[in-house]
Amino acid sequence: MNDRIGIVWNPSKIAEEELRAAYETARASAPQPPASTGWYATSEEDPGRGAAERALGDGCGVIVAAGGDGTVRAVAERLGESGSPAAELGIVPLGTGNLLARNLDVPLGDARAAFDRVLTGTASPLDLGEVRFATADGGEERQGFVVMVGFGIDAQMIAETDDELKAKAGWLAYIESLGRAASGTEVVGFTVSLDGRPAEHERAHTLLVANCGTLQGGFTLLPDASPDDGELDLLVLRADDVGGWLDTVRNMVWDNGLKRLVSGGERDAESSASTEHLRARDVRIELPEPRRFEIDGDEVGEVEAFSVSILPSALRVR
Repeated sequence: MNDRIGIVWNPSKIAEEELRAAYETARASAPQPPASTGWYATSEEDPGRGAAERALGDGCGVIVAAGGDGTVRAVAERLGESGSPAAELGIVPLGTGNLLARNLDVPLGDARAAFDRVLTGTASPLDLGEVRFATADGGEERQGFVVMVGFGIDAQMIAETDDELKAKAGWLAYIESLGRAASGTEVVGFTVSLDGRPAEHERAHTLLVANCGTLQGGFTLLPDASPDDGELDLLVLRADDVGGWLDTVRNMVWDNGLKRLVSGGERDAESSASTEHLRARDVRIELPEPRRFEIDGDEVGEVEAFSVSILPSALRVR
C-alpha cells in the first residue's frame, strides 16, 4: 500500500470520533498499515471532489470515500476523470442507498469491516461513466458516475422519497414512494442513438443507462451489467397498462431472475414486449420535454437531452 492514505468523509453521516475509532481498529490489525493518514471533510458546497483533490495533492495513493452515494461518486469522478486512476479508491458506505458498495459486496453498516477491506484488499479495475446533459434552463453539465443514470420511475421514486422517513427506515423508504412514482410517470416518445448509429424513435416511461445492475435491497435490475466490462447496459421500460406491468414483472422475476438462476447465470438478459435490454459504449438521448433525471441515486433536476459514455478501467477500487 502507498505510505499515505486519505479519508474523504461526510460529517453529516457519522461522528468523526466514531469513524476514527473504526479506522484505527482496522489499521491496528492490518498486516501492512499505511505510514500516515490524512482526513478530509466534505461540505455542502464540496461533496467530495475538492477533498479528493487535496488528498491527491498530499500524495495519498489510496483515497477512501466514507459517506453516501454522493460522496462516493464525487471522489470517484475526480480519481478517474483522466481515464486512468489518479489513486486507488476505497469505500466505507455510510448512506441510504450505498449502490456501488452493494454491487461490489463491500460490508454495509460496519465501518470497521469496510476499512478492513480497504487496508487488506487487492485493487481491481472499475469503469467510470460520464454523462453530459442539457438542463431545462438551457445549461449544460458534465458529471461522472459509477452505478447508473436515467429518467422515469427511478428518478421519480428518488424525488418522491420522504427525507425524514429515509433517515429512519433507510432504503426501505424508497419502497414507500414507489407507488407514487409509478403513477406519476407516463410513456413519452424520445430518440436514442447507440454508438454513433442513426437515432431511432422509442416510446417508454423509464430509461436507465448503467455500469452496475444491483439496486437497494439486493434487487438486480440489469443482470448483465458488470462494472469492469467497458460497456454500458440499458434498460427500457414501456409498460403502460396492467398487461404491460404483468409482462414487466414476469420478465424481471422469471426470465431474468429464476430462469437465469437455474441456468447458472450464463444466458444473456432477455427482453420482452414491455422490457428491453441493450448494450453500448456511447448513448445519446433526446426528449421532447424535460424529465426528472437521476445520477447514482441523486436527483439532479430535469433534463431535455443527455449523452453517456464509458471510460474503461478509469478507476482501481479496493
